[in-house]
Amino acid sequence: MNPEAEWQSIRGDRPSLLGIAGVGILRAALLFGSAAVALAVILAPLAESQTKRIVGADGIDRMSTGSVNRGGGSSYVIRRSVLQDSPAAICIIRDDGTRSGDCG
Repeated sequence: MNPEAEWQSIRGDRPSLLGIAGVGILRAALLFGSAAVALAVILAPLAESQTKRIVGADGIDRMSTGSVNRGGGSSYVIRRSVLQDSPAAICIIRDDGTRSGDCG
């Protein structure tokens, strides 16, 4: 009998290490992928509710679009809101709380 044939007959019974490792990597990828999808499905609604709670769902636009500080120490905030009547309406709020412009 040929020594190569004997070696093949012995070696043929063992599964390939590359095949075993490939299946293990595939299983790990599927496990972590499904865990990531499950986590995203659970966390997305929680993040949305927390955002609504923090920002407030009362219909008030709280976005400040700019703050200007002059060298003399006085500063003011220029605010534009999508909730105002005109898209070009500007509200100016000074340090002391007085408002001018279209602050509605």
